Amino acid sequence: MSLKHAVLATLLEGEASGYDLAKIFDVSVANFWAATPQQLYRELDRLAEAGLITARVVEQERRPNKRMFRLTDAGRRELTVYTSAPPRPSAVRDELLVQVQACDEGDTAAVRAFVARRMETARTKLARYDRLRERMLAGRDEEAYLDETERIGPYLTLMRGRFFEEENLRWGTRVLAVLDRRAAVDARDGAGRTGAEAARGA
Repeated sequence: MSLKHAVLATLLEGEASGYDLAKIFDVSVANFWAATPQQLYRELDRLAEAGLITARVVEQERRPNKRMFRLTDAGRRELTVYTSAPPRPSAVRDELLVQVQACDEGDTAAVRAFVARRMETARTKLARYDRLRERMLAGRDEEAYLDETERIGPYLTLMRGRFFEEENLRWGTRVLAVLDRRAAVDARDGAGRTGAEAARGA
């Protein structure tokens, strides 16, 4: 997947400025594709040059003029072609998992803190996703929303983000429990060895 297709898919929601897209990526798309505002603006220029989107300038009295972007027919055809091709398998490259893998010979206390921090990030993201979900549902239950909404893609990707962060919390909870148990065993064994050594000395 490329940023190009992420931007085109986001513009299915309707015309948007670069600023609008940056906010959408930060809130609604961050669970599956991250991009900085600078990357988005560069990509928008490329897509406009390729004829996949159009740009119009909106004049504003007290603010700088802004460009509004919209999908073209060519952009929609590009998405049709894109969605017909099988995706590349996702690859996991998670530095925290490398640290956990090495924690037996490394700084276990620091790794434990990193896992706890990852869990706090997951909780923050889940809260944000839940607020977005409530806005999307607008008082309806999930089945009613899915029956009535024009587009289900944004909700399905939101579900994936929620499941991912929930799994991060489950994994983190288990990791902390295991590390704490090992630390308690090591402390007990260390105290036992110290006592035995003292007895032999006596």
